Amino acid sequence: MTASEILDLPMNVNDAGATTLRDYFKKLLLSLWVEGEGFSGKRPFGNSCWDMEIYTTLVEHHLIAGSFDEDFYVEKVDYEAGNRLVIGLIEAL
Repeated sequence: MTASEILDLPMNVNDAGATTLRDYFKKLLLSLWVEGEGFSGKRPFGNSCWDMEIYTTLVEHHLIAGSFDEDFYVEKVDYEAGNRLVIGLIEAL
């Protein structure tokens, strides 16, 4: 898949209210800009573990290795591969 195709993948319900990865990254950047010094890197959308919403999408679409538990929470994830992919997606924006 191209970066553009990956960025347009649908996301499950998330704290940002984003429908795609592209939308999620845009909302994250907008939050950073609007909140400025008050921006919370730990809780940009109110809850911690916001990065897991991105990893969940990547694992769900088989773009990185990982697995889910019975409640569809990420149980295992290849963080190294995920981080490389996310950096590439951000650069593609």
